[in-house]
Amino acid sequence: MSIPVYFGRYAVRRRIGAGAFATVWLAFDEHLDSPVAVKVLAENWSEDGHVRRRFLDEGRLLRKVESPHVVTVYDAGELDDGRPYLVMTYADQGTLADRLEVAGLTTDQALHVTDQVGAGLQALHERAILHRDVKPANVLFRTVDGRVRAMVADLGLGKALDVSSRLTMIAGTPSYVAPEQARGESLDARADQYSLAALAYLLLGGRPAYEHTTLGAASAPGPLAPLSTPDRPFPPEVEAVVARGLAVDREDRWPTVAEFVEALAHALGADAGAVPDPWLPADPELTQPGARPSLLRAEGTSLPPPAAPRRRRRVLLGAAVGLVALAGGALAGYAASPSSVEWAEVTDDSGSLGVSVPAPWRRATATDGWRPPETDRDFPALSVGTTAQWAAADGHGVFVGLLPGSDLPEQVPQHPECGDPREPVTNSSAHGEAVTVVYPDCPGGITVERVVQVTDHQLLWVQVRSADAATANRVLDGVQTYGFR
Repeated sequence: MSIPVYFGRYAVRRRIGAGAFATVWLAFDEHLDSPVAVKVLAENWSEDGHVRRRFLDEGRLLRKVESPHVVTVYDAGELDDGRPYLVMTYADQGTLADRLEVAGLTTDQALHVTDQVGAGLQALHERAILHRDVKPANVLFRTVDGRVRAMVADLGLGKALDVSSRLTMIAGTPSYVAPEQARGESLDARADQYSLAALAYLLLGGRPAYEHTTLGAASAPGPLAPLSTPDRPFPPEVEAVVARGLAVDREDRWPTVAEFVEALAHALGADAGAVPDPWLPADPELTQPGARPSLLRAEGTSLPPPAAPRRRRRVLLGAAVGLVALAGGALAGYAASPSSVEWAEVTDDSGSLGVSVPAPWRRATATDGWRPPETDRDFPALSVGTTAQWAAADGHGVFVGLLPGSDLPEQVPQHPECGDPREPVTNSSAHGEAVTVVYPDCPGGITVERVVQVTDHQLLWVQVRSADAATANRVLDGVQTYGFR
Protein backbone atom coordinates (compact mmCIF):
# COMPACT_ATOMS: atom_id res chain seq x y z
CA MET A 1 0.00 0.00 0.00
CA SER A 2 1.36 3.42 -0.96
CA ILE A 3 2.09 5.97 1.72
CA PRO A 4 -0.37 8.90 1.59
CA VAL A 5 0.87 11.96 -0.22
CA TYR A 6 -1.04 14.09 2.31
CA PHE A 7 -2.00 13.83 5.97
CA GLY A 8 -5.03 16.10 5.97
CA ARG A 9 -3.75 19.40 4.57
CA TYR A 10 -0.14 18.50 5.29
CA ALA A 11 1.93 17.48 2.25
CA VAL A 12 4.27 14.63 3.14
CA ARG A 13 7.94 15.15 2.28
CA ARG A 14 9.90 12.29 3.88
CA ARG A 15 10.11 10.07 6.93
CA ILE A 16 12.14 11.52 9.81
CA GLY A 17 12.14 8.49 12.08
CA ALA A 18 10.13 5.66 13.58
CA GLY A 19 9.68 4.06 16.97
CA ALA A 20 7.74 1.19 18.48
CA PHE A 21 4.43 3.07 18.50
CA ALA A 22 4.64 5.78 15.86
CA THR A 23 6.33 7.13 12.74
CA VAL A 24 7.29 10.78 12.36
CA TRP A 25 7.18 12.47 8.97
CA LEU A 26 8.41 15.82 7.73
CA ALA A 27 5.47 17.52 6.08
CA PHE A 28 4.47 20.95 4.81
CA ASP A 29 1.58 23.04 6.07
CA GLU A 30 0.31 24.57 2.84
CA HIS A 31 -2.02 27.00 4.63
CA LEU A 32 0.70 28.52 6.82
CA ASP A 33 3.57 27.91 4.38
CA SER A 34 5.69 26.13 7.01
CA PRO A 35 7.37 22.76 7.60
CA VAL A 36 5.95 20.61 10.41
CA ALA A 37 6.54 17.19 11.92
CA VAL A 38 3.58 14.78 11.76
CA LYS A 39 3.57 11.91 14.24
CA VAL A 40 1.33 9.02 13.13
CA LEU A 41 0.30 6.06 15.27
CA ALA A 42 1.80 2.82 13.95
CA GLU A 43 -0.63 0.66 12.01
CA ASN A 44 -0.04 -2.41 14.18
CA TRP A 45 -1.24 -0.48 17.26
CA SER A 46 -4.30 1.15 15.69
CA GLU A 47 -6.71 -1.33 17.29
CA ASP A 48 -5.13 -1.18 20.77
CA GLY A 49 -7.31 1.18 22.79
CA HIS A 50 -4.72 1.71 25.54
CA VAL A 51 -1.94 2.66 23.11
CA ARG A 52 -4.30 4.88 21.15
CA ARG A 53 -5.33 6.75 24.31
CA ARG A 54 -1.69 7.14 25.33
CA PHE A 55 -0.87 8.54 21.90
CA LEU A 56 -3.67 11.11 22.09
CA ASP A 57 -2.81 11.92 25.70
CA GLU A 58 0.62 13.08 24.53
CA GLY A 59 -1.02 15.66 22.30
CA ARG A 60 -3.35 16.84 25.06
CA LEU A 61 -0.53 17.17 27.57
CA LEU A 62 1.70 19.10 25.17
CA ARG A 63 -1.14 21.46 24.29
CA LYS A 64 -1.29 22.52 27.94
CA VAL A 65 2.28 23.82 27.88
CA GLU A 66 3.62 26.96 26.26
CA SER A 67 7.39 26.98 26.43
CA PRO A 68 10.13 27.49 23.82
CA HIS A 69 11.77 24.41 25.32
CA VAL A 70 8.83 22.02 24.90
CA VAL A 71 7.73 20.72 21.50
CA THR A 72 4.45 22.34 20.46
CA VAL A 73 1.42 20.46 19.13
CA TYR A 74 -0.34 22.59 16.52
CA ASP A 75 -3.05 20.26 15.29
CA ALA A 76 -4.41 16.71 15.43
CA GLY A 77 -6.30 14.60 12.95
CA GLU A 78 -7.16 11.13 11.78
CA LEU A 79 -6.19 9.24 8.64
CA ASP A 80 -8.70 7.45 6.43
CA ASP A 81 -7.82 4.18 8.16
CA GLY A 82 -8.66 5.66 11.55
CA ARG A 83 -5.13 6.16 12.86
CA PRO A 84 -4.62 9.43 14.75
CA TYR A 85 -1.81 11.86 14.03
CA LEU A 86 -0.30 14.88 15.80
CA VAL A 87 1.14 17.90 13.99
CA MET A 88 4.13 19.21 15.91
CA THR A 89 7.19 21.45 15.84
CA TYR A 90 9.74 20.41 13.23
CA ALA A 91 13.16 20.04 14.89
CA ASP A 92 15.48 20.74 11.98
CA GLN A 93 18.73 20.00 13.89
CA GLY A 94 17.98 16.49 15.11
CA THR A 95 18.35 15.07 18.60
CA LEU A 96 20.89 15.25 21.38
CA ALA A 97 21.56 11.56 20.78
CA ASP A 98 22.56 12.42 17.19
CA ARG A 99 24.91 15.18 18.39
CA LEU A 100 26.59 12.91 20.92
CA GLU A 101 27.31 10.31 18.25
CA VAL A 102 29.44 12.92 16.50
CA ALA A 103 31.19 14.53 19.48
CA GLY A 104 30.76 15.41 23.12
CA LEU A 105 29.88 18.85 24.45
CA THR A 106 32.06 21.36 26.22
CA THR A 107 31.26 22.10 29.86
CA ASP A 108 29.54 25.37 28.90
CA GLN A 109 27.52 23.64 26.20
CA ALA A 110 26.57 20.84 28.60
CA LEU A 111 25.31 23.37 31.14
CA HIS A 112 23.34 25.24 28.49
CA VAL A 113 21.61 22.07 27.24
CA THR A 114 20.86 21.06 30.84
CA ASP A 115 19.44 24.53 31.49
CA GLN A 116 17.18 24.48 28.44
CA VAL A 117 15.96 20.93 29.05
CA GLY A 118 15.40 21.89 32.68
CA ALA A 119 13.34 24.90 31.58
CA GLY A 120 11.16 22.61 29.49
CA LEU A 121 10.69 20.16 32.37
CA GLN A 122 9.94 22.99 34.79
CA ALA A 123 7.24 24.25 32.40
CA LEU A 124 5.71 20.76 32.39
CA HIS A 125 5.85 20.48 36.17
CA GLU A 126 4.22 23.89 36.63
CA ARG A 127 1.25 22.49 34.71
CA ALA A 128 1.29 19.31 36.81
CA ILE A 129 2.75 17.10 34.05
CA LEU A 130 5.54 14.55 34.42
CA HIS A 131 7.69 13.61 31.44
CA ARG A 132 9.00 10.27 32.80
CA ASP A 133 11.36 9.52 29.88
CA VAL A 134 14.08 12.19 29.77
CA LYS A 135 17.01 10.92 27.68
CA PRO A 136 19.19 12.16 24.79
CA ALA A 137 16.83 10.83 22.11
CA ASN A 138 13.98 12.90 23.56
CA VAL A 139 15.90 16.17 23.48
CA LEU A 140 15.42 17.84 20.09
CA PHE A 141 17.27 20.77 18.54
CA ARG A 142 15.58 23.46 16.48
CA THR A 143 16.97 26.54 14.73
CA VAL A 144 15.36 29.77 15.98
CA ASP A 145 16.66 33.10 14.69
CA GLY A 146 19.89 31.43 13.60
CA ARG A 147 20.57 29.77 16.98
CA VAL A 148 20.06 26.18 18.03
CA ARG A 149 17.51 25.69 20.81
CA ALA A 150 16.98 22.51 22.85
CA MET A 151 13.43 21.24 23.38
CA VAL A 152 11.87 18.42 25.38
CA ALA A 153 9.88 16.01 23.22
CA ASP A 154 8.02 12.72 23.29
CA LEU A 155 5.58 12.62 26.19
CA GLY A 156 4.52 9.10 25.28
CA LEU A 157 5.06 8.14 28.92
CA GLY A 158 3.99 11.50 30.34
CA LYS A 159 1.23 11.68 32.92
CA ALA A 160 -0.61 14.27 34.91
CA LEU A 161 0.77 14.37 38.44
CA ASP A 162 -2.59 13.65 40.06
CA VAL A 163 -2.88 10.48 37.97
CA SER A 164 0.72 9.49 38.67
CA SER A 165 0.07 9.76 42.40
CA ARG A 166 -2.59 7.05 42.16
CA LEU A 167 -1.44 4.78 39.37
CA THR A 168 1.96 4.55 37.74
CA MET A 169 2.91 2.27 34.85
CA ILE A 170 6.39 0.85 35.23
CA ALA A 171 8.26 2.20 32.22
CA GLY A 172 11.19 4.37 31.24
CA THR A 173 14.75 4.07 29.98
CA PRO A 174 16.82 2.13 32.55
CA SER A 175 19.96 4.29 32.51
CA TYR A 176 17.95 7.49 33.14
CA VAL A 177 14.90 6.39 35.10
CA ALA A 178 14.53 7.23 38.79
CA PRO A 179 14.65 4.25 41.19
CA GLU A 180 11.13 4.87 42.48
CA GLN A 181 9.82 4.93 38.90
CA ALA A 182 11.58 1.65 38.14
CA ARG A 183 9.89 0.17 41.23
CA GLY A 184 6.44 1.31 40.09
CA GLU A 185 5.86 3.69 42.99
CA SER A 186 3.85 6.92 42.86
CA LEU A 187 5.87 9.74 41.33
CA ASP A 188 6.42 13.46 41.63
CA ALA A 189 8.60 15.99 39.81
CA ARG A 190 11.73 14.70 41.49
CA ALA A 191 11.62 11.65 39.20
CA ASP A 192 12.21 13.91 36.19
CA GLN A 193 14.89 15.76 38.17
CA TYR A 194 16.76 12.47 38.66
CA SER A 195 16.63 11.83 34.89
CA LEU A 196 17.89 15.36 34.19
CA ALA A 197 20.76 14.83 36.62
CA ALA A 198 21.63 11.59 34.81
CA LEU A 199 21.61 13.54 31.55
CA ALA A 200 23.83 16.26 33.04
CA TYR A 201 26.27 13.60 34.28
CA LEU A 202 26.49 12.22 30.74
CA LEU A 203 27.01 15.63 29.13
CA LEU A 204 29.61 16.80 31.65
CA GLY A 205 31.51 13.57 32.14
CA GLY A 206 31.20 12.12 28.65
CA ARG A 207 29.87 8.82 30.00
CA PRO A 208 26.61 7.67 31.61
CA ALA A 209 26.20 7.65 35.37
CA TYR A 210 24.79 4.12 35.14
CA GLU A 211 24.51 1.64 32.32
CA HIS A 212 21.49 -0.31 33.50
CA THR A 213 20.04 -2.76 31.02
CA THR A 214 16.84 -3.47 32.95
CA LEU A 215 14.39 -1.57 35.13
CA GLY A 216 15.17 -4.06 37.87
CA ALA A 217 18.77 -2.85 37.96
CA ALA A 218 17.60 0.77 37.89
CA SER A 219 15.36 0.19 40.91
CA ALA A 220 18.39 -0.30 43.17
CA PRO A 221 21.41 1.49 41.65
CA GLY A 222 24.82 0.90 43.16
CA PRO A 223 27.33 3.53 44.26
CA LEU A 224 27.75 6.46 41.88
CA ALA A 225 31.17 6.69 40.27
CA PRO A 226 32.90 10.10 40.57
CA LEU A 227 31.94 12.50 37.81
CA SER A 228 35.51 13.76 37.44
CA THR A 229 38.11 12.03 35.33
CA PRO A 230 41.74 13.02 34.64
CA ASP A 231 40.61 14.35 31.27
CA ARG A 232 37.58 16.21 32.63
CA PRO A 233 38.11 17.22 36.26
CA PHE A 234 35.40 19.02 38.21
CA PRO A 235 35.52 20.71 41.63
CA PRO A 236 33.86 18.96 44.60
CA GLU A 237 30.96 21.43 44.48
CA VAL A 238 29.93 20.16 41.04
CA GLU A 239 30.27 16.53 42.14
CA ALA A 240 28.01 17.26 45.11
CA VAL A 241 25.28 18.95 43.05
CA VAL A 242 25.07 16.12 40.53
CA ALA A 243 25.27 13.43 43.21
CA ARG A 244 22.38 15.04 45.09
CA GLY A 245 20.31 15.07 41.90
CA LEU A 246 21.02 11.34 41.53
CA ALA A 247 20.21 10.45 45.15
CA VAL A 248 18.42 7.10 45.42
CA ASP A 249 16.05 8.51 48.03
CA ARG A 250 14.08 11.32 46.41
CA GLU A 251 13.83 13.12 49.74
CA ASP A 252 17.58 13.75 49.41
CA ARG A 253 17.31 15.37 45.96
CA TRP A 254 16.83 19.01 45.01
CA PRO A 255 13.26 20.22 45.57
CA THR A 256 12.79 21.28 41.93
CA VAL A 257 14.43 21.00 38.54
CA ALA A 258 15.03 24.76 38.53
CA GLU A 259 16.94 24.58 41.82
CA PHE A 260 19.08 21.73 40.52
CA VAL A 261 20.04 23.69 37.38
CA GLU A 262 20.71 26.87 39.36
CA ALA A 263 22.93 24.99 41.83
CA LEU A 264 24.83 23.31 39.00
CA ALA A 265 25.48 26.63 37.30
CA HIS A 266 26.65 28.19 40.56
CA ALA A 267 29.01 25.27 41.24
CA LEU A 268 30.45 25.65 37.75
CA GLY A 269 30.86 29.38 38.26
CA ALA A 270 28.57 30.16 35.34
CA ASP A 271 25.20 31.70 34.54
CA ALA A 272 22.68 28.99 33.64
CA GLY A 273 20.90 31.32 31.25
CA ALA A 274 24.02 32.55 29.44
CA VAL A 275 24.67 31.26 25.93
CA PRO A 276 28.19 29.85 25.62
CA ASP A 277 30.41 30.97 22.79
CA PRO A 278 30.69 29.03 20.64
CA TRP A 279 27.28 27.43 21.09
CA LEU A 280 26.17 24.40 19.08
CA PRO A 281 26.41 25.59 15.46
CA ALA A 282 23.40 25.20 13.19
CA ASP A 283 24.22 22.94 10.27
CA PRO A 284 23.08 24.91 7.20
CA GLU A 285 22.46 21.68 5.31
CA LEU A 286 19.88 20.67 7.91
CA THR A 287 17.89 23.89 8.06
CA GLN A 288 16.45 23.37 4.58
CA PRO A 289 13.39 21.12 4.76
CA GLY A 290 12.81 21.55 1.04
CA ALA A 291 10.86 23.95 -1.10
CA ARG A 292 7.13 24.40 -0.80
CA PRO A 293 5.42 21.38 -2.40
CA SER A 294 3.09 21.65 -5.33
CA LEU A 295 -0.52 22.48 -4.52
CA LEU A 296 -1.56 19.81 -7.01
CA ARG A 297 -1.95 16.44 -5.35
CA ALA A 298 -0.44 13.55 -7.22
CA GLU A 299 -2.76 11.27 -9.10
CA GLY A 300 -2.34 7.60 -9.80
CA THR A 301 0.28 5.27 -8.40
CA SER A 302 3.37 6.94 -7.01
CA LEU A 303 6.45 5.91 -5.18
CA PRO A 304 6.34 6.81 -1.46
CA PRO A 305 8.95 8.96 0.31
CA PRO A 306 11.83 6.69 1.38
CA ALA A 307 13.11 5.76 4.78
CA ALA A 308 16.74 6.41 5.61
CA PRO A 309 19.33 3.69 5.14
CA ARG A 310 20.40 2.53 8.56
CA ARG A 311 23.79 3.80 9.71
CA ARG A 312 26.22 2.17 12.08
CA ARG A 313 27.38 5.66 13.08
CA ARG A 314 25.23 8.61 12.16
CA VAL A 315 27.13 11.60 10.88
CA LEU A 316 24.76 14.13 12.47
CA LEU A 317 21.16 13.19 11.93
CA GLY A 318 19.46 9.92 11.31
CA ALA A 319 16.94 11.73 9.17
CA ALA A 320 15.55 10.25 5.95
CA VAL A 321 17.43 10.57 2.67
CA GLY A 322 15.59 11.14 -0.59
CA LEU A 323 15.81 9.08 -3.72
CA VAL A 324 17.33 10.17 -7.00
CA ALA A 325 17.72 8.29 -10.25
CA LEU A 326 19.55 8.75 -13.50
CA ALA A 327 19.56 7.26 -16.98
CA GLY A 328 22.70 7.67 -19.00
CA GLY A 329 20.85 7.95 -22.31
CA ALA A 330 18.31 10.42 -20.93
CA LEU A 331 21.05 12.89 -20.03
CA ALA A 332 23.30 12.49 -23.00
CA GLY A 333 21.93 15.55 -24.79
CA TYR A 334 23.33 18.05 -22.29
CA ALA A 335 26.35 16.40 -20.70
CA ALA A 336 29.79 17.92 -20.57
CA SER A 337 33.06 16.18 -19.81
CA PRO A 338 33.22 14.81 -16.24
CA SER A 339 35.48 16.78 -13.96
CA SER A 340 38.90 15.31 -13.37
CA VAL A 341 38.35 14.38 -9.72
CA GLU A 342 39.22 11.12 -8.03
CA TRP A 343 36.44 8.53 -8.12
CA ALA A 344 35.71 5.81 -5.57
CA GLU A 345 33.78 2.54 -5.60
CA VAL A 346 31.16 1.91 -2.91
CA THR A 347 29.41 -1.43 -2.34
CA ASP A 348 26.57 -2.21 0.03
CA ASP A 349 27.13 -4.65 2.88
CA SER A 350 25.20 -7.47 1.21
CA GLY A 351 27.29 -7.31 -1.98
CA SER A 352 24.14 -6.81 -4.08
CA LEU A 353 24.69 -3.19 -5.13
CA GLY A 354 27.59 -0.97 -6.11
CA VAL A 355 28.21 2.53 -7.44
CA SER A 356 31.10 4.72 -8.54
CA VAL A 357 31.08 8.26 -7.10
CA PRO A 358 33.33 11.33 -6.92
CA ALA A 359 35.56 10.86 -3.87
CA PRO A 360 34.40 14.16 -2.24
CA TRP A 361 30.89 12.71 -2.02
CA ARG A 362 32.01 10.12 0.53
CA ARG A 363 31.57 12.42 3.52
CA ALA A 364 28.38 10.63 4.55
CA THR A 365 28.08 6.96 3.63
CA ALA A 366 25.56 4.31 4.68
CA THR A 367 25.83 0.81 3.23
CA ASP A 368 23.88 -1.46 5.57
CA GLY A 369 20.48 -1.39 3.87
CA TRP A 370 17.09 0.22 4.38
CA ARG A 371 13.51 -0.71 5.14
CA PRO A 372 11.19 0.64 2.44
CA PRO A 373 7.94 2.18 3.68
CA GLU A 374 5.08 -0.24 4.31
CA THR A 375 7.40 -3.25 4.35
CA ASP A 376 8.41 -5.46 7.26
CA ARG A 377 11.94 -6.41 6.25
CA ASP A 378 15.19 -4.80 5.19
CA PHE A 379 16.50 -4.59 1.62
CA PRO A 380 19.98 -3.86 0.25
CA ALA A 381 20.68 -0.14 -0.16
CA LEU A 382 23.45 2.41 0.00
CA SER A 383 23.62 6.18 0.26
CA VAL A 384 26.69 8.30 -0.49
CA GLY A 385 26.73 12.08 -0.32
CA THR A 386 28.46 15.30 0.59
CA THR A 387 26.32 15.45 3.74
CA ALA A 388 23.85 13.19 5.53
CA GLN A 389 21.09 15.47 4.22
CA TRP A 390 22.32 15.76 0.64
CA ALA A 391 18.91 14.96 -0.87
CA ALA A 392 17.02 17.44 1.30
CA ALA A 393 19.25 20.45 0.79
CA ASP A 394 21.74 21.61 -1.86
CA GLY A 395 24.19 18.76 -1.41
CA HIS A 396 25.21 16.13 -3.94
CA GLY A 397 24.95 12.38 -3.64
CA VAL A 398 23.41 9.12 -4.78
CA PHE A 399 20.96 6.64 -3.27
CA VAL A 400 20.64 3.10 -4.66
CA GLY A 401 18.16 0.70 -3.10
CA LEU A 402 16.06 -2.37 -3.79
CA LEU A 403 12.38 -2.55 -2.89
CA PRO A 404 9.48 -4.88 -3.67
CA GLY A 405 7.38 -4.17 -6.76
CA SER A 406 6.05 -6.03 -9.76
CA ASP A 407 5.50 -3.01 -12.03
CA LEU A 408 7.21 0.28 -12.78
CA PRO A 409 5.48 3.17 -10.99
CA GLU A 410 3.33 5.66 -12.84
CA GLN A 411 4.98 8.48 -10.91
CA VAL A 412 8.39 8.98 -9.31
CA PRO A 413 9.08 11.36 -6.38
CA GLN A 414 8.43 14.99 -7.19
CA HIS A 415 10.87 17.91 -6.80
CA PRO A 416 8.88 21.15 -6.89
CA GLU A 417 11.95 23.09 -5.85
CA CYS A 418 13.46 22.16 -9.22
CA GLY A 419 10.74 23.49 -11.48
CA ASP A 420 9.30 21.45 -14.31
CA PRO A 421 10.91 18.08 -15.12
CA ARG A 422 11.67 16.83 -18.59
CA GLU A 423 9.28 14.28 -20.05
CA PRO A 424 9.67 10.81 -18.48
CA VAL A 425 11.72 8.38 -20.55
CA THR A 426 10.85 4.68 -20.50
CA ASN A 427 13.43 2.36 -22.02
CA SER A 428 15.50 -0.74 -21.50
CA SER A 429 18.77 -0.53 -19.61
CA ALA A 430 21.47 -3.02 -18.72
CA HIS A 431 19.49 -3.74 -15.56
CA GLY A 432 15.98 -4.07 -17.08
CA GLU A 433 13.00 -1.96 -18.08
CA ALA A 434 13.35 1.52 -16.60
CA VAL A 435 11.59 4.86 -16.23
CA THR A 436 13.67 8.02 -15.82
CA VAL A 437 12.71 11.61 -14.97
CA VAL A 438 15.24 14.45 -15.14
CA TYR A 439 14.90 17.72 -13.18
CA PRO A 440 17.45 20.06 -14.85
CA ASP A 441 16.91 23.24 -12.79
CA CYS A 442 17.43 22.24 -9.16
CA PRO A 443 19.18 24.24 -6.43
CA GLY A 444 22.84 23.39 -6.83
CA GLY A 445 22.49 21.41 -10.06
CA ILE A 446 20.26 18.65 -11.40
CA THR A 447 18.26 15.77 -9.93
CA VAL A 448 17.28 12.61 -11.74
CA GLU A 449 14.93 9.85 -10.60
CA ARG A 450 15.14 6.39 -12.04
CA VAL A 451 13.31 3.12 -11.27
CA VAL A 452 14.33 -0.18 -12.89
CA GLN A 453 12.46 -3.49 -12.90
CA VAL A 454 15.33 -5.84 -12.04
CA THR A 455 13.23 -8.98 -11.36
CA ASP A 456 9.55 -9.90 -11.60
CA HIS A 457 9.00 -8.77 -8.02
CA GLN A 458 11.79 -6.34 -7.29
CA LEU A 459 12.62 -2.76 -8.27
CA LEU A 460 15.90 -0.86 -8.21
CA TRP A 461 15.46 2.76 -7.14
CA VAL A 462 18.27 5.23 -7.84
CA GLN A 463 18.48 8.92 -7.10
CA VAL A 464 21.34 11.24 -8.05
CA ARG A 465 21.76 14.91 -7.23
CA SER A 466 24.82 16.49 -8.81
CA ALA A 467 26.23 19.82 -9.96
CA ASP A 468 26.18 18.89 -13.64
CA ALA A 469 24.80 16.35 -16.06
CA ALA A 470 28.21 14.91 -16.90
CA THR A 471 28.83 13.84 -13.31
CA ALA A 472 25.28 12.50 -13.04
CA ASN A 473 25.78 10.43 -16.20
CA ARG A 474 28.99 8.91 -14.91
CA VAL A 475 27.44 8.07 -11.53
CA LEU A 476 24.52 6.36 -13.26
CA ASP A 477 26.85 4.39 -15.49
CA GLY A 478 28.63 3.25 -12.34
CA VAL A 479 25.52 1.71 -10.70
CA GLN A 480 25.88 -2.06 -10.53
CA THR A 481 23.70 -4.95 -9.38
CA TYR A 482 25.13 -8.34 -8.52
CA GLY A 483 23.45 -11.74 -8.51
CA PHE A 484 20.36 -10.84 -10.57
CA ARG A 485 21.40 -12.54 -13.80
